[in-house]
Amino acid sequence: MSEISRQPSSYSYRLHKTSDEESLTPKAFVRLFLRTWPYLKPQWKHLLVWSSARFLIEIIWVFAALVAFDLFNNKVLVGEKLESSQVTLLFLDDSYRSYVPDQTNETVEQEQGEAPMLTRVQRAEVRDRLLILFGIAGVFIFMLSPAIDYYRTWILQRVNQFLRVTMVERAEHLSLRYHSNARTGDAIYRLYQDSAMITSVIERILLEPLVAIGQVFFSFFVLCLFSPVLGLMFIGGIIPMVWLIVWYTPRLQIRSRRARTTNSDLTSRIQEGFAAIRIIKANRADPILRQRFNQDSRTALDAAFYLRVESILMRMLLMLLVGLMMIATQYLTAGWTMAEDPTFLAGSVALVGFTIWNFGAFQAVQSRTSEFLLNGMDLVRIWTVLQDMSVGLDRSFFLLDLEPDVVDDEDAVPIPEPILKITYTDVTFGYDPDRPILKGINLAADVGTITAIVGTTGSGKSTLMSLLLRLYDPDSGSIAINGIDLTHLQIDSLRAGVAIALQQNTLFATSVADNIAYATADVDRAAIEAAARVACADEFIRTMAQGYDTELGERGGKLSTGQRQRLSIARAVVRDTPILILDEPTASLDAETEHRVLANLAEWGRQRIVFVITHRLSTIRNADQIAFLEDGEIVELGNHETLMAISDGRYRRFVSAEVEVTSASESVQ
Repeated sequence: MSEISRQPSSYSYRLHKTSDEESLTPKAFVRLFLRTWPYLKPQWKHLLVWSSARFLIEIIWVFAALVAFDLFNNKVLVGEKLESSQVTLLFLDDSYRSYVPDQTNETVEQEQGEAPMLTRVQRAEVRDRLLILFGIAGVFIFMLSPAIDYYRTWILQRVNQFLRVTMVERAEHLSLRYHSNARTGDAIYRLYQDSAMITSVIERILLEPLVAIGQVFFSFFVLCLFSPVLGLMFIGGIIPMVWLIVWYTPRLQIRSRRARTTNSDLTSRIQEGFAAIRIIKANRADPILRQRFNQDSRTALDAAFYLRVESILMRMLLMLLVGLMMIATQYLTAGWTMAEDPTFLAGSVALVGFTIWNFGAFQAVQSRTSEFLLNGMDLVRIWTVLQDMSVGLDRSFFLLDLEPDVVDDEDAVPIPEPILKITYTDVTFGYDPDRPILKGINLAADVGTITAIVGTTGSGKSTLMSLLLRLYDPDSGSIAINGIDLTHLQIDSLRAGVAIALQQNTLFATSVADNIAYATADVDRAAIEAAARVACADEFIRTMAQGYDTELGERGGKLSTGQRQRLSIARAVVRDTPILILDEPTASLDAETEHRVLANLAEWGRQRIVFVITHRLSTIRNADQIAFLEDGEIVELGNHETLMAISDGRYRRFVSAEVEVTSASESVQ
């Protein structure tokens, strides 16, 4: 299996670790949400239009409900005459109007003994027009709400897409030092689940709190118009509620972090299990997989459960305080209603005409009290959600905060053309600086040559090639192309000039042609077929049902190991790069196919520099030079004949051991 794709490492990469027992400071909490602005900024015009529309509808709805209480309870049921603004709103004449004392008509009516009350017919007319008005408003809101919801979904998906793409781009630029130590499932969970928190920011911070706060202050203002005592009572009740929320906030953050961490571990367990499903089945390890999954799943469920328990306990205590405030409000307003006391600043609101405490005023206050407390509880719910969101965003920004240790220099230049020579000079490298993997490597490869990198497992062969791709940078020494140090070359340009074929390259559930052309832009069918012929894949591809258009199963499950390997070689060849790296390219091929593939590669690589990581003698013998690695050092360098001529040489002993193993295997067969 390729070591380039999975380098073992003891290097402790700088991971962003926040203890499950830690909570965010208020400053960090605010800064975290402010960091979402760059991802919201491209949609700010849409957000402004959407928020304005929603806020306007909420204001109209609340104000309409207050007007409806007065019109229905005091005008329709009791028969009181309407305020001037109410007459205008319902398109009624002056006979419905309650005249103010300084008007002449009021004096005439009082002299005639006419009571300022509506007739039965007038009350029915007010009722009918009120129903028509609210029917029109209801239809309008019913038609507008789906459009606003669709608009919201469209905006949220655009924001989330932007963040996810940014996170993937950031992760791709991190070196293998990070990816070798990170669990794939954790990165998937951060990218897919934690990143979704940014869409909640729009509603939970930009819209819902604004609407709830607006309604709270509006309800509080209306209650103060009825009686300042109510306002003071609610201010007094809010103080213990705020203290309770402050005390619970760190606990919610800790519980949320545990829940997300355990779910991330569960995602990693699932990903690792299915990735190794063949090994698991072959070793009858299904019970072990189920046991580990069951344990991780229970841990994740328990963490989520305790988070919800913490939230429920806080809400229960808050609901207790809310209930006490409701009872106190009803007790006071019922007494004022029975005594028919005058309201404070009566008639200050143009469309509302409550002047004394009556049944309509009592209902209006109870409605505003409920609105005040329910919106207050909504703010508490939003605050609770924000704690979970803050943890999710903190985990999302983790990938964005990681600084790649392999970056372009300011004066980096493209890879030179044509490439004539690659040189390693005193290269030393280790995943852990105290334990070098490569030590003092000196190697040169000219154009038109094949260099075989040979050695025992763990000797540093794949690491040597990883440095050429700048997946890592050397701790000391240098690697140069045409005399230009790799650190002075643009990374994208460098990697565009290097193709690599791994022993077990990944195939996708698309057509054969698409798999060969993967990551190669604008390649035509002729080039794809030519690459397949070099890799000796053309012959078996044409026997498939639809040839190059045949759809492969997931990870190329429809193909044999040798066929997948040949497609991997074709994928590298089709890129037509000046540098080619082959990592155990023929390990799964039979002798005849291997001979043909190597012959084709030798012919194709005449104007290229080819490196081959291999253990197979048939591949090694055809190389122009062989670099034999032992404990991270090139101990012998030369062609096959030269190295075999060294008495008691390491390469010679290696070849002898390989021959003995091959002979023993053939004798058993």
